[in-house]
Amino acid sequence: MTEENAIDFFFDYQKDLKVDKVKITTSFGSFTVQLYDNVPYHKANFIYLTRKGYFDSTQFHRVVRNFIIQGGSSDDKKTARKRREIGRYLLPPDTRKGYKHHRGTISMPSSEIDNPHMLASPYEFFIVVTHPGAYHLDGDFTPFGKVIAGMDVVDKINQVETGDGDWPHQNVYILKAEVVE
Repeated sequence: MTEENAIDFFFDYQKDLKVDKVKITTSFGSFTVQLYDNVPYHKANFIYLTRKGYFDSTQFHRVVRNFIIQGGSSDDKKTARKRREIGRYLLPPDTRKGYKHHRGTISMPSSEIDNPHMLASPYEFFIVVTHPGAYHLDGDFTPFGKVIAGMDVVDKINQVETGDGDWPHQNVYILKAEVVE
């Protein structure tokens, strides 16, 4: 997949997509997210990567206490290889649907690639932990779902000790991500 064909690919992919839930099993337990239907590219991307097994063996690599947990990356060479095999692309922001960054919202961070249009990194996601939410993120990032079960697991991950760059001292692995059919 490339910048040139990603949007067309996900437009076609989402047309017949009937599923909207993903269960994420971590080394701390499991939680389930429900993805919003009217954020089609982000939903399709997340389902596609889940079905490709991309998230399996990645980590929650950034934890900011009482703010967010961010996952989908790893320093493991297998993760870099998976990204190369799937392709290099970004997703456009879709912030006009009215979704807010309430506690439990799953959203997509901007790419590390310098881009003035706030294009999103398709391989990573974050979940808001702040009570009642992190509303300063609204308009800059794309909420594409919410945690519907297992928020206690998200909270547990958010309490791990971290070091430089908010990287947890103890690795928090995503053991398996699976579409709930």
